[in-house]
Amino acid sequence: MSVKIRLARYGAKKKPYYRIIVASSDASRDGRFLELVGTYDPLKEQAAITLKHDRVKAWIEKGAIPTATVKSILKKEGFFSKTANV
Repeated sequence: MSVKIRLARYGAKKKPYYRIIVASSDASRDGRFLELVGTYDPLKEQAAITLKHDRVKAWIEKGAIPTATVKSILKKEGFFSKTANV
């Protein structure tokens, strides 16, 4: 059982709001998760992203794999430039 860093969708119809979570790969999209590590709101004029950089780094060091979408969000936030070992 692997651990992934992925998005969980919240919000109303046609007004999505996402939480960036750490969850088991076999858990459902909006189901149980291990930890909430950030949020992503794509509907703002400039997409609003908040991250707990230290927690994301800790989970990646433990072997958590970010999905493609989360990886692109982390790149936009400059996460990979700050942590050269990841």
